[in-house]
Amino acid sequence: MPETATYVDPRRWKALIFIALAQLMVVLDATIVNIALPSAQVDLGITDANRQWVITAYALAFGGLLLFGGRVADLWGRKRTFIIGLIGFAVASALGGAAANQGMLLGARALQGVFGALLAPAALSLLAVTFTEAKERAKAFGIFGAIAGGGGAVGLILGGVLTEYMNWRWTFFVNIPFAVVAATGALLVIREPAGSRNPSRLDVPGVILATLGLVSLVYAFTRAESDGWLAGPTLGLFVAAAVLLLAFVLVESKVKAPLLPLRVVAERNRAGIYASLGLAVIGMFGLFLFLTYYLQIVKGYTPVTTGLAFLPMIVGMITGSTQIGARLMTRVRPRLLMAPGFTVAALGMLVLTQIDLDTSYPALILPGFLLMGLGMGTAFMPAMSLATHGVQPRDAGVASAMVNTSQQVGGAIGTALLNTIAASATTAYATSHAAGARSADLLKLQSMVHGYTTAIWWAVGILALAGVIAFTFINTGRPGGGSPVASSGEGEGTVVGSSEDQDQDQVHGEGQGEGEVQVPVMVH
Repeated sequence: MPETATYVDPRRWKALIFIALAQLMVVLDATIVNIALPSAQVDLGITDANRQWVITAYALAFGGLLLFGGRVADLWGRKRTFIIGLIGFAVASALGGAAANQGMLLGARALQGVFGALLAPAALSLLAVTFTEAKERAKAFGIFGAIAGGGGAVGLILGGVLTEYMNWRWTFFVNIPFAVVAATGALLVIREPAGSRNPSRLDVPGVILATLGLVSLVYAFTRAESDGWLAGPTLGLFVAAAVLLLAFVLVESKVKAPLLPLRVVAERNRAGIYASLGLAVIGMFGLFLFLTYYLQIVKGYTPVTTGLAFLPMIVGMITGSTQIGARLMTRVRPRLLMAPGFTVAALGMLVLTQIDLDTSYPALILPGFLLMGLGMGTAFMPAMSLATHGVQPRDAGVASAMVNTSQQVGGAIGTALLNTIAASATTAYATSHAAGARSADLLKLQSMVHGYTTAIWWAVGILALAGVIAFTFINTGRPGGGSPVASSGEGEGTVVGSSEDQDQDQVHGEGQGEGEVQVPVMVH
C-alpha cells in the first residue's frame, strides 16, 4: 500500500475567515432582499406580477449553473474561481444597488446568481481541500455549517436594519465590502494544494442538459406557486425538467469526462447527505417566509424587530454547530448527530404550529426558535463535512456544488410548495368561517395564521423525513475513528490505492467516504 503525506497549510485558519466571509455573503443574499423587496417595488414601480422575479431571477441563475460552477472550480482552480466569483458578485451587487428601473434590477439579480454559482462551490471545495485532519476538519466545518445554517436568518436581521434605517439599495451595496475583504484575503492567504485540479475537458452537453434541467425544475415550482400545480405551463415545465435531467444522467454515464461523475452521487453516504439537506431546506425556507409575515402582519413587528426575533435561532445554530456538532463529530457517527439534529429541529417546528393571534413570543416562539437552531446547527455541521469528505480532489468542486444545488433546489421547492399549501388552507378557512366572522379584518388574520400553521405542520413532517433518510442512508463511521482500511462495509476508513474511476492513473482513496487523508500528495 502506498504511503501518503498530507500537505498542511500553515495559514489555513486565516483562509477559513475569508472562505466563511464569502459563504456568509452568498447565504445572506438569499434572504436579505426579501425584507427590502416591498420598498424596492414602490421605488422602481415594479408591478405585483413582476416582483417575484427579483427573487426568481437569482434562484434560476444560481440553481441552474451550480453544477457548471463546481466543475469550473475543478478545472480552473478553486482559488481563481473563488476570486472571480467574489469580484463578479460585487459588480452585480453594485449594479443592483444603483438600479434605475425594473429591468436593471432583474438583470443585476440574475448576474448575482451567475457569479454566486461560481463562488459557492469554490468556497466549500476550498474548505474541503484545505482542512484534512479529522479534528481540525470538524472545527472548520462547524464554523462553516453555522454560517450556512444561520446566514439566512442573519439576512433577515440585516435586511430589516438596512431597509428601516438606511435604504433598500444598501441590501445590495453591503455585499461590496464583504467581497473586497474576502477577495483580498484570498489573494494573500489561500493556497490550493498542488495536483488537485481536474485536467479533463469540460462536458459541454452535460452543462447544457444540467443547466436547462435545473432551471426548468426551479421555474416549474415558481410557476406552481403563482399558476397552480395542474396548470399547463407548470406541468410542461415539470415534464421538461424530468426529460432533461434523465438525459443528463444518461449522458454522464457515457462520456469520458462527465460534468457530474456519477460516483459522486452514487456513494451511499453522500446521496443521503444531498437528500436530507434538500428536505431540511424545504422546511426551513418556507418557515422563514411564514414567520416573517406572521411577525410583521399579525404581531405588528417592525422590520428590525422581526429580524431581531430570529436572533435566538441564529444563536442556537451557532451553538449546535460549534459546541455540539464540532465537539462530537470525531467521537460519534455522523448519522447519530444528523438524525437527532433534524428531529430536534422538527420538534421546534412542532412548537410553532401552536401560534395564534395573541401568541406570546417568550413563552412559545422563543423556545421553538431555540430548538430549531440547535437542531439544524447540529445536523448541518457533519452534513457539510461529510458531503465532500472522501471525494477525489479532482471532484471536490462538483461535490461541493451538489451540496449547494440540493439546498437551492430545496429552497425553491419549499417556498413554492409550502406557500401553495398555506394559500389553500387560508382560502378554505376564510370560506368556511365567513358566516360567523365578527369582522373582516379579524377573519383575514385568523385565516392567515391557519394557513401558516397548516404549512408548518407539513414542514414538521418534511424535517422528520430528513432525519429518517439521514439515519437510514448515512452509515459511515466517525472521522478518524477507523483503521486506514475500510472494514466490514461500514465505511470506517479510506482505501488508499483503490479507485472508482479506472481510467485515471492517480488514485485518492474514494473508498467508503471516510478516513483522515483528504488531499494526499502521493509518494510512490
